[in-house]
Amino acid sequence: MNKTELWHGVYPALLTPFNAAGTIDYGMFKKNFLAQIDAGVAGLIIAGSLGEVSTLSTREKYDLLIFAKEHVPQHIPVILNIAEQSTAEAVNAAKEAERLGADGLMLLPPMRYRASDREVVEYFKTVAAATRLSIMIYNNPVDYAIHVTVEMFEQLEASPNINAVKESTRDLTNITRMVNRFGDRFKILGGVDTIALESQLMGAHGSVAGLVDAFPRETVAIYRLAEAGRLDEALAIYRWFMPLLELDIHPRLVQYIKLAATAEGLSNEYVRAPRLPLEGEELARVQKIISDAIATRPVLPDYLNLPLRKTIEQVS
Repeated sequence: MNKTELWHGVYPALLTPFNAAGTIDYGMFKKNFLAQIDAGVAGLIIAGSLGEVSTLSTREKYDLLIFAKEHVPQHIPVILNIAEQSTAEAVNAAKEAERLGADGLMLLPPMRYRASDREVVEYFKTVAAATRLSIMIYNNPVDYAIHVTVEMFEQLEASPNINAVKESTRDLTNITRMVNRFGDRFKILGGVDTIALESQLMGAHGSVAGLVDAFPRETVAIYRLAEAGRLDEALAIYRWFMPLLELDIHPRLVQYIKLAATAEGLSNEYVRAPRLPLEGEELARVQKIISDAIATRPVLPDYLNLPLRKTIEQVS
């Protein structure tokens, strides 16, 4: 079996839909990720921040992975997020993910402890040594208080399966720093919806997206149009999209994006406590952003058949 090389294109950070009783709604989970695949995403990320990983049990994370591997076409990589408090737990998660058939890992720094640079590097290297899976480091100092610097990546360069970074520093110049220092050694995926196109133009190989959960075709169309050099068309869709994309950079992004996906029939609004459903003025404001966007939705070109400037290698 051949798989498209990891870490190119659009990777949705999948929502975890729940039902009214609080258990995982696997039917809606499947409906959403099949819509992503039909729209042309490159892979799927399970149990990320947008997937409410902080409220999922370890068993539920593995069950989501098993379910996805049973229903996702073999050529689409399925990535499991690892967000653990101890190195031992992260190592166990990496080993189990590999055993269950995950195609790669997204790896956050240690949770709940603001580790030093030396501790973070050692944590990443130890997890990488425990698995053969390809790893994408999640670099998000805004939300997780730990900045994985270029100097830290210099120490990670020797780990052959640390291959990518989810670039969520919100500092576009960091992409250039990474490219200048490492060339193509680390694939870069933009991690912030509101600067996804800018990140791509600065050299990112794709994005880990949030609003793609509600609007997969528009998200992939922007990426494919930009890759094909049709920037004016990409910009037109991107500018229409921006009020929605700004829902991704708010503490209640889970509720906001679930609301948008619900409007598109791709989720429901249920969240797990301590998160609560939206209400009052906030609910009305977000619903208006979503309904206004749907009412002015652009007509998309046949983006899936566009030739790309970047060559995507095929690997076994």
